[in-house]
Amino acid sequence: MSKIINKDEFKKEVLESKEPVIVDFYADWCGPCKMLAPIMDEVSKELKVFKVNTDDEGELAEEYNIMSIPCVIAFKGGKEINRSVGLVDKDTIINLVK
Repeated sequence: MSKIINKDEFKKEVLESKEPVIVDFYADWCGPCKMLAPIMDEVSKELKVFKVNTDDEGELAEEYNIMSIPCVIAFKGGKEINRSVGLVDKDTIINLVK
């Protein structure tokens, strides 16, 4: 299961993580985001996955230039290494960290 985090947890959980991290920027009202949720839960069995609600965490969404959701960003060593926008499959998400 993916954990929902806020901007206060983001630094510790994502930017300071020793392993690659996937962050799903989403909103509760977003249909494609809801369809992506079970895929993200599958990915979370293999990788560290967090979710950021763009409605609650507008500052984070702005900082990472989230223009469309769902937006999945891969981080490694505290830096963005890849991103995907829209509904995608599990393999596409996992390949973001490779």
